[in-house]
Amino acid sequence: MSKRESLARLNLIIRKVKRMPSGFEEIADYLARESEIQSYNFNTSKRTFQRDLEDIRSLFNIDIQYDFSRKVYYVSEEDQPDVNDRILEAFDIFNVLNVSDRLSSFIHFEKRRPQGTEHLFGLLHAIKNHLFVRFSYRKFWDEDISNRTAEPYALKESRNRWYLIARDRKDKAFKTFGLDRMAGLELTRTGFEADKDFSVEEKFNYCFGIISPDGEKPEEIILSFDPVQGRYIKSLPLHETQQVILDNEEELQVRLKLYITHDLIMELLSYGETLKVLKPQKLADEISAIHHQAFSQYSD
Repeated sequence: MSKRESLARLNLIIRKVKRMPSGFEEIADYLARESEIQSYNFNTSKRTFQRDLEDIRSLFNIDIQYDFSRKVYYVSEEDQPDVNDRILEAFDIFNVLNVSDRLSSFIHFEKRRPQGTEHLFGLLHAIKNHLFVRFSYRKFWDEDISNRTAEPYALKESRNRWYLIARDRKDKAFKTFGLDRMAGLELTRTGFEADKDFSVEEKFNYCFGIISPDGEKPEEIILSFDPVQGRYIKSLPLHETQQVILDNEEELQVRLKLYITHDLIMELLSYGETLKVLKPQKLADEISAIHHQAFSQYSD
Protein backbone atom coordinates (compact mmCIF):
# COMPACT_ATOMS: atom_id res chain seq x y z
CA MET A 1 0.00 0.00 0.00
CA SER A 2 1.34 3.45 -0.95
CA LYS A 3 2.02 6.12 1.67
CA ARG A 4 -0.64 8.32 0.10
CA GLU A 5 -3.17 5.49 0.35
CA SER A 6 -2.27 4.90 4.01
CA LEU A 7 -2.64 8.60 4.85
CA ALA A 8 -5.98 8.72 3.06
CA ARG A 9 -7.21 5.79 5.18
CA LEU A 10 -6.13 7.55 8.38
CA ASN A 11 -8.00 10.65 7.27
CA LEU A 12 -11.16 8.64 6.62
CA ILE A 13 -10.99 6.97 10.04
CA ILE A 14 -10.65 10.35 11.76
CA ARG A 15 -13.58 11.85 9.91
CA LYS A 16 -15.76 8.81 10.53
CA VAL A 17 -15.35 8.77 14.31
CA LYS A 18 -15.57 12.58 14.54
CA ARG A 19 -18.95 12.53 12.81
CA MET A 20 -20.30 9.57 14.74
CA PRO A 21 -18.67 7.31 17.38
CA SER A 22 -18.52 3.89 15.74
CA GLY A 23 -17.53 0.30 16.35
CA PHE A 24 -14.80 -1.41 14.38
CA GLU A 25 -17.20 -3.29 12.06
CA GLU A 26 -18.98 -0.06 11.13
CA ILE A 27 -15.65 1.67 10.45
CA ALA A 28 -14.47 -1.27 8.35
CA ASP A 29 -17.68 -1.17 6.29
CA TYR A 30 -17.24 2.56 5.76
CA LEU A 31 -13.66 2.05 4.56
CA ALA A 32 -14.81 -0.66 2.16
CA ARG A 33 -17.39 1.68 0.62
CA GLU A 34 -14.81 4.46 0.27
CA SER A 35 -12.49 1.98 -1.45
CA GLU A 36 -15.04 1.60 -4.23
CA ILE A 37 -15.62 5.36 -4.49
CA GLN A 38 -11.96 6.42 -4.54
CA SER A 39 -10.51 3.36 -6.32
CA TYR A 40 -8.15 2.69 -3.41
CA ASN A 41 -7.84 -0.28 -1.08
CA PHE A 42 -8.78 1.08 2.34
CA ASN A 43 -9.83 -2.32 3.73
CA THR A 44 -8.32 -2.97 7.13
CA SER A 45 -7.97 -5.70 9.73
CA LYS A 46 -8.38 -5.23 13.47
CA ARG A 47 -4.61 -5.45 13.89
CA THR A 48 -3.92 -2.88 11.17
CA PHE A 49 -6.63 -0.63 12.63
CA GLN A 50 -4.84 -0.58 15.99
CA ARG A 51 -1.64 0.51 14.22
CA ASP A 52 -3.66 3.17 12.41
CA LEU A 53 -4.79 4.61 15.73
CA GLU A 54 -1.17 4.90 16.85
CA ASP A 55 -0.24 6.62 13.56
CA ILE A 56 -3.17 9.04 13.92
CA ARG A 57 -2.00 9.92 17.41
CA SER A 58 1.55 10.50 16.18
CA LEU A 59 0.87 12.32 12.89
CA PHE A 60 -2.27 14.32 13.67
CA ASN A 61 -2.04 14.59 17.47
CA ILE A 62 -5.58 13.18 17.67
CA ASP A 63 -6.27 10.51 20.27
CA ILE A 64 -9.07 8.17 19.20
CA GLN A 65 -10.30 6.39 22.30
CA TYR A 66 -12.49 3.35 22.87
CA ASP A 67 -15.64 3.52 24.99
CA PHE A 68 -16.02 0.01 26.47
CA SER A 69 -19.57 0.63 27.69
CA ARG A 70 -20.86 1.64 24.23
CA LYS A 71 -18.26 -0.41 22.31
CA VAL A 72 -17.42 2.50 20.01
CA TYR A 73 -14.36 4.56 19.06
CA TYR A 74 -14.62 8.32 19.53
CA VAL A 75 -12.67 11.59 19.60
CA SER A 76 -13.23 13.77 22.65
CA GLU A 77 -13.91 17.50 22.14
CA GLU A 78 -10.67 18.35 23.97
CA ASP A 79 -8.67 16.51 21.30
CA GLN A 80 -9.94 18.62 18.39
CA PRO A 81 -7.92 21.85 18.19
CA ASP A 82 -8.45 24.04 15.13
CA VAL A 83 -5.04 23.15 13.72
CA ASN A 84 -6.07 19.50 13.39
CA ASP A 85 -9.10 20.46 11.32
CA ARG A 86 -6.92 22.58 9.05
CA ILE A 87 -4.48 19.70 8.57
CA LEU A 88 -7.36 17.41 7.61
CA GLU A 89 -8.77 20.06 5.29
CA ALA A 90 -5.40 20.44 3.57
CA PHE A 91 -5.09 16.69 3.19
CA ASP A 92 -8.57 16.42 1.66
CA ILE A 93 -7.50 18.90 -1.01
CA PHE A 94 -4.16 17.18 -1.56
CA ASN A 95 -5.82 13.79 -1.85
CA VAL A 96 -8.43 14.82 -4.41
CA LEU A 97 -5.74 16.48 -6.53
CA ASN A 98 -4.00 13.14 -6.80
CA VAL A 99 -7.04 11.16 -7.88
CA SER A 100 -6.57 12.00 -11.54
CA ASP A 101 -3.83 13.36 -13.77
CA ARG A 102 -6.34 15.43 -15.72
CA LEU A 103 -8.15 17.84 -13.46
CA SER A 104 -8.25 21.08 -15.42
CA SER A 105 -11.78 20.39 -16.64
CA PHE A 106 -13.14 19.75 -13.15
CA ILE A 107 -11.30 22.01 -10.69
CA HIS A 108 -10.84 25.75 -11.02
CA PHE A 109 -8.17 27.23 -8.77
CA GLU A 110 -8.06 30.72 -7.34
CA LYS A 111 -5.42 32.61 -9.32
CA ARG A 112 -4.27 34.58 -6.29
CA ARG A 113 -1.73 32.64 -4.29
CA PRO A 114 -0.24 33.57 -0.93
CA GLN A 115 3.42 34.61 -0.98
CA GLY A 116 5.97 34.09 1.74
CA THR A 117 4.94 30.54 2.62
CA GLU A 118 8.53 29.42 1.98
CA HIS A 119 9.36 31.06 5.33
CA LEU A 120 6.88 28.96 7.35
CA PHE A 121 9.11 26.01 8.16
CA GLY A 122 12.07 28.09 9.27
CA LEU A 123 9.94 30.41 11.37
CA LEU A 124 8.23 27.50 13.09
CA HIS A 125 11.66 26.13 13.99
CA ALA A 126 12.70 29.50 15.41
CA ILE A 127 9.46 29.84 17.38
CA LYS A 128 9.76 26.37 18.93
CA ASN A 129 13.41 26.87 19.86
CA HIS A 130 13.19 30.54 20.92
CA LEU A 131 15.74 31.78 18.37
CA PHE A 132 16.10 35.35 17.13
CA VAL A 133 15.34 35.88 13.44
CA ARG A 134 16.63 38.56 11.08
CA PHE A 135 14.96 39.76 7.89
CA SER A 136 14.47 42.78 5.69
CA TYR A 137 10.96 44.19 5.59
CA ARG A 138 8.99 46.62 3.46
CA LYS A 139 5.63 48.05 4.50
CA PHE A 140 2.98 48.59 1.83
CA TRP A 141 2.91 52.35 2.52
CA ASP A 142 6.69 52.81 2.79
CA GLU A 143 9.21 52.49 -0.05
CA ASP A 144 12.10 52.12 2.38
CA ILE A 145 13.31 48.66 3.36
CA SER A 146 14.21 48.16 7.01
CA ASN A 147 16.32 45.45 8.61
CA ARG A 148 14.68 43.74 11.56
CA THR A 149 15.81 41.47 14.37
CA ALA A 150 12.90 39.98 16.27
CA GLU A 151 11.75 37.38 18.77
CA PRO A 152 9.24 35.15 16.93
CA TYR A 153 6.21 34.03 18.96
CA ALA A 154 3.58 32.70 16.56
CA LEU A 155 2.29 32.50 13.00
CA LYS A 156 -1.17 33.72 12.11
CA GLU A 157 -3.25 33.28 8.97
CA SER A 158 -5.71 35.94 7.84
CA ARG A 159 -7.49 36.29 4.49
CA ASN A 160 -5.12 33.96 2.66
CA ARG A 161 -2.03 35.70 3.97
CA TRP A 162 0.43 34.56 6.64
CA TYR A 163 1.85 36.79 9.36
CA LEU A 164 4.56 36.52 11.98
CA ILE A 165 3.76 37.74 15.49
CA ALA A 166 7.08 38.86 16.96
CA ARG A 167 8.66 41.29 19.39
CA ASP A 168 10.91 43.76 17.61
CA ARG A 169 14.28 43.81 19.30
CA LYS A 170 14.69 47.53 18.58
CA ASP A 171 11.77 48.87 20.62
CA LYS A 172 10.62 45.68 22.45
CA ALA A 173 7.11 46.09 20.97
CA PHE A 174 5.04 43.19 19.70
CA LYS A 175 4.32 43.59 15.99
CA THR A 176 2.76 41.75 13.07
CA PHE A 177 4.89 41.14 9.97
CA GLY A 178 3.48 39.91 6.67
CA LEU A 179 5.49 36.98 5.33
CA ASP A 180 4.91 38.20 1.79
CA ARG A 181 6.88 41.36 2.60
CA MET A 182 9.86 39.55 4.15
CA ALA A 183 13.15 38.89 2.39
CA GLY A 184 16.47 37.40 3.40
CA LEU A 185 15.10 35.52 6.40
CA GLU A 186 17.94 34.33 8.66
CA LEU A 187 17.56 32.05 11.65
CA THR A 188 20.23 32.97 14.18
CA ARG A 189 21.78 30.66 16.74
CA THR A 190 21.09 33.22 19.49
CA GLY A 191 18.28 32.30 21.84
CA PHE A 192 15.92 34.54 23.78
CA GLU A 193 13.82 34.12 26.89
CA ALA A 194 10.16 34.17 25.89
CA ASP A 195 7.81 36.61 27.60
CA LYS A 196 5.61 34.33 29.71
CA ASP A 197 3.01 37.08 30.13
CA PHE A 198 2.39 37.37 26.38
CA SER A 199 -0.44 35.28 24.94
CA VAL A 200 -1.19 35.25 21.23
CA GLU A 201 -4.68 33.89 21.95
CA GLU A 202 -5.45 36.77 24.30
CA LYS A 203 -3.99 39.39 21.94
CA PHE A 204 -6.14 38.30 19.00
CA ASN A 205 -9.14 36.88 20.84
CA TYR A 206 -11.41 39.77 19.82
CA CYS A 207 -9.71 40.73 16.57
CA PHE A 208 -11.01 40.49 13.05
CA GLY A 209 -7.90 40.13 10.95
CA ILE A 210 -4.43 41.02 12.18
CA ILE A 211 -4.88 44.44 13.78
CA SER A 212 -4.89 44.29 17.57
CA PRO A 213 -5.36 47.74 19.16
CA ASP A 214 -3.44 48.43 22.36
CA GLY A 215 -5.32 49.89 25.31
CA GLU A 216 -8.79 49.53 23.75
CA LYS A 217 -11.67 47.29 24.76
CA PRO A 218 -13.69 45.06 22.43
CA GLU A 219 -17.23 46.26 21.76
CA GLU A 220 -20.59 44.61 21.29
CA ILE A 221 -21.52 44.74 17.61
CA ILE A 222 -24.96 43.86 16.26
CA LEU A 223 -25.42 43.35 12.53
CA SER A 224 -28.52 42.76 10.43
CA PHE A 225 -28.25 40.82 7.14
CA ASP A 226 -30.92 40.18 4.56
CA PRO A 227 -32.18 36.55 4.49
CA VAL A 228 -30.01 35.39 1.57
CA GLN A 229 -26.77 36.86 2.88
CA GLY A 230 -27.76 35.62 6.31
CA ARG A 231 -27.53 32.02 5.12
CA TYR A 232 -23.92 32.60 4.10
CA ILE A 233 -23.12 34.23 7.43
CA LYS A 234 -24.58 31.28 9.33
CA SER A 235 -22.63 28.76 7.26
CA LEU A 236 -19.34 30.70 7.61
CA PRO A 237 -19.45 32.93 10.71
CA LEU A 238 -17.59 36.23 10.66
CA HIS A 239 -15.85 35.41 13.94
CA GLU A 240 -15.90 32.80 16.68
CA THR A 241 -17.77 35.24 18.97
CA GLN A 242 -20.71 35.36 16.54
CA GLN A 243 -24.11 34.58 18.07
CA VAL A 244 -27.44 34.51 16.24
CA ILE A 245 -29.99 36.65 18.08
CA LEU A 246 -32.74 36.81 15.42
CA ASP A 247 -33.38 34.59 12.41
CA ASN A 248 -36.59 34.90 10.40
CA GLU A 249 -37.79 35.42 6.83
CA GLU A 250 -36.90 39.11 6.90
CA GLU A 251 -33.42 39.22 8.41
CA LEU A 252 -30.62 37.58 10.33
CA GLN A 253 -29.26 39.46 13.32
CA VAL A 254 -25.95 38.45 14.87
CA ARG A 255 -24.00 39.70 17.86
CA LEU A 256 -20.20 39.84 17.94
CA LYS A 257 -17.62 41.05 20.43
CA LEU A 258 -14.74 42.64 18.54
CA TYR A 259 -12.36 45.55 18.31
CA ILE A 260 -13.49 48.03 15.68
CA THR A 261 -10.56 48.05 13.28
CA HIS A 262 -9.84 48.85 9.65
CA ASP A 263 -9.91 45.13 8.80
CA LEU A 264 -13.40 44.76 10.27
CA ILE A 265 -14.72 47.89 8.54
CA MET A 266 -13.42 46.69 5.15
CA GLU A 267 -15.12 43.35 5.66
CA LEU A 268 -18.45 44.95 6.57
CA LEU A 269 -18.30 47.28 3.57
CA SER A 270 -17.95 44.25 1.30
CA TYR A 271 -21.53 43.21 2.13
CA GLY A 272 -22.96 46.40 0.63
CA GLU A 273 -26.74 46.78 0.78
CA THR A 274 -27.21 43.33 2.34
CA LEU A 275 -25.91 44.58 5.70
CA LYS A 276 -27.08 47.15 8.23
CA VAL A 277 -25.07 47.94 11.35
CA LEU A 278 -27.43 48.22 14.32
CA LYS A 279 -24.88 48.71 17.08
CA PRO A 280 -22.71 50.58 18.01
CA GLN A 281 -23.86 53.84 16.47
CA LYS A 282 -20.32 55.08 15.84
CA LEU A 283 -19.64 52.05 13.63
CA ALA A 284 -22.94 52.57 11.77
CA ASP A 285 -22.01 56.23 11.20
CA GLU A 286 -18.57 55.33 9.89
CA ILE A 287 -19.92 52.71 7.48
CA SER A 288 -22.55 55.18 6.28
CA ALA A 289 -19.98 57.95 5.76
CA ILE A 290 -17.73 55.67 3.70
CA HIS A 291 -20.66 54.59 1.52
CA HIS A 292 -21.63 58.22 0.93
CA GLN A 293 -18.06 59.16 0.07
CA ALA A 294 -17.85 56.28 -2.40
CA PHE A 295 -21.16 57.29 -3.98
CA SER A 296 -19.97 60.88 -4.36
CA GLN A 297 -17.17 59.72 -6.65
CA TYR A 298 -19.76 58.60 -9.21
CA SER A 299 -22.16 61.55 -8.94
CA ASP A 300 -21.87 64.66 -11.07
